[in-house]
This record gives sequence, C-alpha cells and structure tokens, in this order.
Amino acid sequence: MMRDADPVASDDMRQGGIVAGEPREGGSPLGADPEVLRVVLGEEAVEKQERRIRAGYRPTRRQLLRNLGIAGAAAGLPGFLAACTSRSASSGGGQGNFPAHPGWKFTFINHVTTNPFFQPTIYGIQDACALLGLPTAQFVGSENSIVSEMVDKMNAAIAARVDGIAVAIIDPTAFNDPVARALEAGIPVVAYNADAPAGSNNRRMAYIGQDLFLSGQKLGARIASLVKEGPIAGFIATPGSLNIQPRIDGAKQAIQASGLPITFTEVATGAKVEDEKSAIEAYYLGHKDLRGMVAVDAGSTQGLAQLMQKYNLPSQGIHAGGYDLLPTTLQLISQGFLDFTIDQQPYLQGFYPVVQLFLYKLSGGLQQPSDTDTGLLFVTKDNVKPYLSTKTRFEGSSSKEQVVKVS
Repeated sequence: MMRDADPVASDDMRQGGIVAGEPREGGSPLGADPEVLRVVLGEEAVEKQERRIRAGYRPTRRQLLRNLGIAGAAAGLPGFLAACTSRSASSGGGQGNFPAHPGWKFTFINHVTTNPFFQPTIYGIQDACALLGLPTAQFVGSENSIVSEMVDKMNAAIAARVDGIAVAIIDPTAFNDPVARALEAGIPVVAYNADAPAGSNNRRMAYIGQDLFLSGQKLGARIASLVKEGPIAGFIATPGSLNIQPRIDGAKQAIQASGLPITFTEVATGAKVEDEKSAIEAYYLGHKDLRGMVAVDAGSTQGLAQLMQKYNLPSQGIHAGGYDLLPTTLQLISQGFLDFTIDQQPYLQGFYPVVQLFLYKLSGGLQQPSDTDTGLLFVTKDNVKPYLSTKTRFEGSSSKEQVVKVS
C-alpha cells in the first residue's frame, strides 16, 4: 500500500493553517482541537500522534484533513461540547500558564467526614482542584475518629496508586507505617488539620494547619483573663486525638502559667455534635460552680454556646469560648452568649494541600511541600458581623461561588 504523499499545499489550505508545521496562531499541529480528538479517537491514539510529531514526523495533508473532519462532525453532535468540557475538567490540562499535565488524583483521609467543621475544607479541595485542572480529590476516612478505619482508607489509596495523599494524623503512631509505604511507592504525603507529635518517626512531608498547641495557649490565656478565679471546664470531643489534644494541653499550660487561682478539668464529649451538646449540659448541671468553660473542637463549641444561651449563663458572670465558625456559634457570639471563638481557616486546610501536592507533581519533586500555618484569629462580638452578613464557601455557610466584597 502506498503511503500518503505530502505534496505542496494550496494557498487556501495554507491560509487555513492546516499544513503541518504551519498551524494558525494558537492552533494544533494535529489540525484540530486535541481534546475533541481525544474524545473521538481515544487518549492513546492521540498521544501516539503527538509523540510522533514531537519526534519530527510531519502529518500528511490527508491525515490533517481527516482530523479536521472528525472534529467538525463530532462538534455538531448534541451534548458533545459539554462532554468535552467535562472530560477536560476531569483529566487535567494547562490551567493558567501551567503546561498540560495529567489529571493527578489526590485523596484526603479524614477522621470525622460528616462533621460540619470540614465543609469549608471540602469546598477548598473542590476549588483548588478546579483551579488547577484536576479531578476533585476524594474525601474519605471515618465518621467517628476510628483510627483503624482511617488507616484502611489510606491503605486503599496506596493500593490504588493515587498521586498524592493528605491525611489528618490524629494518632501518634498509627499512620507511621502507611505514610512510609506511600512514600516508598512514590506517593507524596502531607498532613493537614492534625500533625504527628514532635519527635515522631512519621515521615509526612509537611503539615498544613493551625499550630495547635500555641492556639490552645492563646485560648487558655484568654479565658483566664476573663474568669480570674474558680473552676473552668475544658470540653474535648475525643481525648488523645492529635487534632485537638494539643489545644487542651496548651490551654492547661497557659492557665497554670497565669498564676491565677483557677482549677481546670478536662471533659470528653464525643465525636457526634448532638452527643457533644448533651455531654456538656450534663456536666454543667452537675457542676454549677463553674466560672468558665472552653471547648477545643467545633461541635463542642457549638454545644457550649447553646448551653450558655439556654441557661443565660453570661448573666451569672460565667465566661466561655471555643473554636471554629459553625453558623450557630457565630450567631450566639453576636448575641453575647459566647465570648469568643477561634478561626483556624479550615478552607485553607483543603486548598493548600491540593496546591502543594500539585506543585510537587508538576515540578518532578523540586517543589517540596512545606509546613504552612493556616492562622489564628479571635472572633468576638466586635468583629463577628462580616461572618454573619455574608454566606460563603470559606466558612462553609454557602456552596455558591462568588466574589465577596470587603465590608
């Protein structure tokens, strides 16, 4: 069979940018949109053509016309352009000035997947993946801080050969082996929201989240300055869990360091929001001599705020504060029932890990993930208004994509 010749092209074909090596500005040496051809011909066939072109092969006029005809016919099919758009979003690409890249698949391992605190984290993951042209990362783990369930999900991600893992390291040793095996398999791993303790043998590449012990110290100093003397209770969903235990440890240290005549008692509340609320109320009813209360997780903070409202405890001189930006918590701060909450910017705890894993993959490992503190801000009645007047993905109060004006 004779191979197609490559005669000199006519002027009209040259003007149309069809001749190999002479595509119109912004065109493709394949003669048609590569994304359209991928959908019709398949990824492997198009990649084979592209490899040959990079090696110096010049497609014949007949091949270029065939590609152009395929693209033109396919684009007229109902729903085809939408399919191409969907495919491009899921398979990667060249967003902004980045080169075309694979649709790297990342997995987040979480300890309380249904807890409302992590809604903005999920939005951060979604937005970063969309921005970078990646398929949306998986968000899996346990609903009740069961470490074995998290480890199982991480092992499954390693077995599936995902391209990167972000894990909330809530146990001091359980994740050491999975992290090591992931790294040995060439899968980058970062910690988010909760980190391995100092001096740990865990080999995670970086931690993205709040400095938990420092934030606990700030919390303890704040409540001590309000209470001055008497008993304080500290509520914690899951004692020992490394996403919140360092906070309550920091609070204890700061209260002791204050030198004030304050006693501090740690109280477990449970991983479910409704259980937390009930446990806090039960403890208060049995200890009405309390002069202050704090909570170190989102659900316990909301339950504490609701308790303060139910019994109008501020009118009795009782002070309270906690963490995170659940809508009920913010509303009750604005009404004066809770003194403060701490914003750790959970949106960034989803957004930044995606960006760091992406850059690691894009740079061939030259851009190593780096520790990133997502911050600490006390939200009080004085500055809570912007949180309440806007519903955004950043606080998890709305799923709407929007530009938020500075108030």
